[in-house]
Amino acid sequence: MFPEASTYNRWLSLALCSPLFEPAMNLTVLMIGKTGEEYIRQGIEIFTSRLKHYIPVNWVELPDIKDRRNFTPLQVKEKEAEILLKKLPQNSKLVLLDEGGSGHTSVSFAGFIQKQANSGIKELVFMIGGAYGVSDEIKKRADYTLSLSLMTFTHQMVRLIFAEQLYRAMTIIRNEAYHNE
Repeated sequence: MFPEASTYNRWLSLALCSPLFEPAMNLTVLMIGKTGEEYIRQGIEIFTSRLKHYIPVNWVELPDIKDRRNFTPLQVKEKEAEILLKKLPQNSKLVLLDEGGSGHTSVSFAGFIQKQANSGIKELVFMIGGAYGVSDEIKKRADYTLSLSLMTFTHQMVRLIFAEQLYRAMTIIRNEAYHNE
């Protein structure tokens, strides 16, 4: 006999997020360049501190390309791809944040994350490219491409918006009162 879906989902969210259990999945966010604005850094820190109660999240800022104005946008994307792909953990699932990706509601994004955790992967990596986006090589390597919006945001703002959406997803999974529908 199987437990009803709501009981199973509650058990799974407790197992996924409880401090009594070793986290089954880690989240990593790979990004090119430092987060320049203090208010963005502070916002990311706020959501990251909230997220630590649910799931480990590692924000990895990789160095910008030096003398980038000496290169074409395509060359910048290719050089950034080399840096990003070197830092991609082996056996991880790569989710590329790109305006051309699949859109989600906050609830369906929470379901996406829970589905990844259920699949048994150990490392879910979200990649945020630089100001010009990412190379075709990264687009081909990505296991999934996610769009945060049809609108265009700076790659700096995407970090803060995404940090909030990760936190929102965890509260949805745990059925906590943060997200309103």
